[in-house]
Amino acid sequence: MQAGELVLMDVGSECEGYATDITRTVPVSGKFSPRQRELYEIVLGAQKAAIAAVKPGVTLPQLNQIVRDYLDGHGRDLEGDPLGRYLTHRVSHGVGLAVHDDPPASWTEPLQAGMVITVEPGLYIPEEKIGIRIEDTLLVTENGCRNLSVALPREPVEIERAMERR
Repeated sequence: MQAGELVLMDVGSECEGYATDITRTVPVSGKFSPRQRELYEIVLGAQKAAIAAVKPGVTLPQLNQIVRDYLDGHGRDLEGDPLGRYLTHRVSHGVGLAVHDDPPASWTEPLQAGMVITVEPGLYIPEEKIGIRIEDTLLVTENGCRNLSVALPREPVEIERAMERR
């Protein structure tokens, strides 16, 4: 890793037979460059928009569309094109007995209270050598969701503060 680069950490965990993962992206040098921060904040905004939509009845494809629309509406690549094309994976998966449990019987089945999923938008822009993903684990509740990984820093200022302590 070199100063000026980002490191994307996708970390899995298991407890009493249940598994999940979270992802954070941090600047190796401790501070985001202006462009890294701009893109990071766009990914974070997309994640927040998707998390706000999580509730019973919503489908995973709907979360995908929310993220893609957010990315397309916020920021551009160096050629001036929308960012949605740099989202190269689904933005959610179930967690449970395996890290990537599929909570609904199919990809399009609506979420139900009690399900546990992730929300993990990402941007991967090879021309800029930038990859950013932010992933949290959520419990779907009767009226929305509860972020089970909320204690881990995800705001840029929180990440930079944590990097100062290293």
